[in-house]
Amino acid sequence: MDSSVPGDEAHYVLVNIESGVKLASRVRIAGDSAARRKGLLGADNLDREAGLWIMPCEAIHTFGLKLPIDVLFLDRDFKVKKLLAGIRPYRISVCLRASSVLEIRAGAIAESKTRVGDRLAVERVGPVQGIYPEEPMRSDSTCPSS
Repeated sequence: MDSSVPGDEAHYVLVNIESGVKLASRVRIAGDSAARRKGLLGADNLDREAGLWIMPCEAIHTFGLKLPIDVLFLDRDFKVKKLLAGIRPYRISVCLRASSVLEIRAGAIAESKTRVGDRLAVERVGPVQGIYPEEPMRSDSTCPSS
């Protein structure tokens, strides 16, 4: 199977503002019900730059996954609320303070030195609408200050 993430051709680059390290540069959005249900199911591997951003989302499961992944629960300001490094298949996790979830390859959290409380910068690559359907993309491609 292709190592890219399911979804349309538009994608995002996500960078940890605190560490300055890129988490992934080919992040696809799973913003509708069908895409959220499919998630990464069926992926045999996930390359260094790929990821899936599930929104809205405050809970995930890894039933049916074939590989471990790193998971970041984010609030609406792209602040990390919860981290799961190397979560294995057949697990469930919830973060009620999150509005979206980023699923990336296992090991990316440690390599980027991402911690709870860090904020992510988001850069759009491709012809898509804003991060959330009800709001336009931020023109500065970074997260707002608290």
